[in-house]
Amino acid sequence: MAKPLVSDRLWDLAESLLPPPVTSPQGGRPPIGNREALTGILFVLRSGIPWSMLPRELGCGSGMTCWRRLRDWQAAGVWDRLHELLLAELNAADQIDWSRAVVDSSSVRALLGGQKPARTRRIAAKRGASTMSLRMRQAFHWPLRLPAPMRTT
Repeated sequence: MAKPLVSDRLWDLAESLLPPPVTSPQGGRPPIGNREALTGILFVLRSGIPWSMLPRELGCGSGMTCWRRLRDWQAAGVWDRLHELLLAELNAADQIDWSRAVVDSSSVRALLGGQKPARTRRIAAKRGASTMSLRMRQAFHWPLRLPAPMRTT
């Protein structure tokens, strides 16, 4: 048998963070459980398949159901809290090599915007000469100057 995507240990950590599935007051199909939805989400994210191609044989419901659950959990801040919890667990088990960690502005906000860069100095004293010929420059002046008609005598 294949190894489950959501192990019992991971489920124990994630279960308390997940909100209960929302039921419709109008009835309809009963919602799938959070563990099944998490399994479907992890399957799609690990395999890279489109949400619409999530196999029904996994028992995770439809891909759209899993996508909606992912969206709702993201809005509720579940993934950030789960990430912090997993980092704390790994740190307590001494499984993180912090000497290789990198912090950048996509994960940590730069307070007060950081230092302002110096102004860029101009390297040219004046604008360069036009590469247009004199005749072309005269042709594009407004009002448009048409050549004088030729005289025939």
